[in-house]
Amino acid sequence: MRHQNTVFHTLLKHLPWSEFERLVEEHGADARQRGFTTKTHLVALLYGQLAGAVSLREIEAGLSSHAARLYHLGIGTVTRSCLAEANAHRASAVFCDLFGRLAKQAHRGLRRHLDGTTYLIDSTSVSLNRGSQNWARFSADVCGAKVHVIYDPDADQPVYAMVSAANVNDITAAQAMPIEAGTTYVFDLGTTTTLGGPRWTLPAAVW
Repeated sequence: MRHQNTVFHTLLKHLPWSEFERLVEEHGADARQRGFTTKTHLVALLYGQLAGAVSLREIEAGLSSHAARLYHLGIGTVTRSCLAEANAHRASAVFCDLFGRLAKQAHRGLRRHLDGTTYLIDSTSVSLNRGSQNWARFSADVCGAKVHVIYDPDADQPVYAMVSAANVNDITAAQAMPIEAGTTYVFDLGTTTTLGGPRWTLPAAVW
């Protein structure tokens, strides 16, 4: 019978795999992971997101039901234990850098048609369990993280994101954000305007 690629396989073809492999090498993401490669990890996470999986067990079961096709995705077997260990110990930097690469790639075509751009800066808090207490604890009883985003309303997509502990002030994250010349940045009153320094010499609420 003639082989036919799945929709998921077709979606994965749009990822810049050569760039991804370079990032894996740069961050040493495949070191000490006992054969559970970063590519397998990424594909499993993408499958979980697109399939609406609510647990690692559900990701494992879904991919296992297509075990004969995993070879065509270029990945190995996904088990709940390996996925849990990778989530706990593999550095997230490789995935953050890949996101930045994809956001830039998706945004490049739109930017050519725009004369000046307005970006929105905001953050959202995420509650975490005690498994994240080594880096995300900010009180005796609570663990949490904060996602800081630069959002392009014209493209309807984020163009930058970073994750911090929940007690990191928005302005602290904002000072590390990449700023594009000729672009207006708008933020709400939750972001303080006491920016200081010559880099931040713009009116309140607009950078």
